[in-house]
Amino acid sequence: MSFKFERKINYYETDRMGVVHHSNYIRFMEEARCAWLESEDMPFELLEENGITIPVLGVNCNYKYHVTFGDIIIIEPFLKEYTGVRMTVGYNVTEKNTGKIVLTGETKHCFTNKELKPINLKKHAKKFSDKFENLLEKM
Repeated sequence: MSFKFERKINYYETDRMGVVHHSNYIRFMEEARCAWLESEDMPFELLEENGITIPVLGVNCNYKYHVTFGDIIIIEPFLKEYTGVRMTVGYNVTEKNTGKIVLTGETKHCFTNKELKPINLKKHAKKFSDKFENLLEKM
């Protein structure tokens, strides 16, 4: 894993116990995924200009440790699976100062056109498919 997304925890993201509410991690993973794809020259705007959308099919999170207001987390997204029609993105989230694992998770996606009909990226947009293949090979 080479891409790291750093994020400071805001007060409004915490719950009554003073820890980050579990639902916020899904948003954090999306922020990291968008930044990661942008760093790989595949920002969502460019994908959408090429008629490609990437809806989320499922999310899985395993919470390991809590973080609180002011903590900084490091999110490392990586491509776990890619078929051209579907992909799975994995995430490792750690607390920057302690290195403790906060969360491991994954999001499952498919590729669709603007009408949300499934497409095979290998046939629809080979240049993007090749980039996803390269990301998978890095693992």
